[in-house]
Amino acid sequence: MAKFSFPAIRPKAFFSGFFHEVSIYFQFLYNYVRLRGYVWFSKFELGKDVIVDLLYKRRGKYTRPFLHFGTIALVFVVITFGPYVLEQRQKENGQENATVVINSAYAYSNDLSTNESDLVKSFRGGEVQTYTVKDGDTLSSIAQTYGLNTDTLVWENSLDPKGALKPGQQIRILPVDGVRHKVQRGETIYTIAKKYGLDDSEAQRIVDYPFNEFKNYETFELTVGETIMVPGGVKPNETVAPRAAVASKLTPDAGSVTATGQFVWPAAGRITQGYSFYHKAFDIANHDGGPIVAADSGVVVAAGWDASGYGNKVMIDHGNGYETLYGHMSLLQVQVGQRVSRGSVIGQMGSTGHSTGTHCHFEIRHGGVLENPGNYLK
Repeated sequence: MAKFSFPAIRPKAFFSGFFHEVSIYFQFLYNYVRLRGYVWFSKFELGKDVIVDLLYKRRGKYTRPFLHFGTIALVFVVITFGPYVLEQRQKENGQENATVVINSAYAYSNDLSTNESDLVKSFRGGEVQTYTVKDGDTLSSIAQTYGLNTDTLVWENSLDPKGALKPGQQIRILPVDGVRHKVQRGETIYTIAKKYGLDDSEAQRIVDYPFNEFKNYETFELTVGETIMVPGGVKPNETVAPRAAVASKLTPDAGSVTATGQFVWPAAGRITQGYSFYHKAFDIANHDGGPIVAADSGVVVAAGWDASGYGNKVMIDHGNGYETLYGHMSLLQVQVGQRVSRGSVIGQMGSTGHSTGTHCHFEIRHGGVLENPGNYLK
């Protein structure tokens, strides 16, 4: 039997042939990709030019579809991921989202002191509630339950004040006494105040109500179509309730700088806004301005501009746990550290800061808590 043998292979010749074949393959691949890539790129450029020319010729036509698609995408993202993000923020802050509402008061917010009942009432203050009439209910009983005047219920629900309520009837409950108003074109806080029996100085009530919103918080510009509260407003053609008390006298007593614990009226004028859960002070207005005096003897601890809404303000520490604050002044006539006696002039009434008219914003604080000035002024 004959033997079969393989021909001898030379290593040098083998590797030379191998690299030659590989070189030819990559050369072919390069030429193929270059040719095909050029063709693909040419088609892409041609298609792009067609689309660009179409958009250019009909520019603006596709803006609306693009905007609609973008809006839908945004809504989808918010709905999908919003609850998760909100839950994380609540966990980080350690409080419910609703508690942020009380911080929306842009004026005096840094200095207001509230208790739990005030918080509950202030949250209710931002919403209109609905009450279902039960057997035995009357306007006065419902109003008493919610701490409102019967007139407020009558005006909001267009009721007959002498008519009987029917079980199952729905009654809208406003947060505070007054009128709810939908802003019309051309209206301002002053025209709205006038419409509901308030003068320019009483328009401050609309500004101070913490749940009213403005397009511009410096000019108090309103948004057409929004609904605002007019605290203390009276429905047109209705009987206007008697005006607030008048602080007609100043009782200077410059004989001592020791606090007496008794407070005199800080200014002469009319009380245009009283004490409430969102406005823990008295606003005393006088169209002609006039002097503001220290309500009791003490030491001036603040005298200057306050950016939180008071404008030019003065604060007096009476040394017995009480402090008084006087805001919106046009002229300051005392300095920090100065000792003042009860009834001595500390400045002039003005309309600086978040103010709609000339008046004195007056606060009494006891241990840092804002008290009702009506319980102290005689």
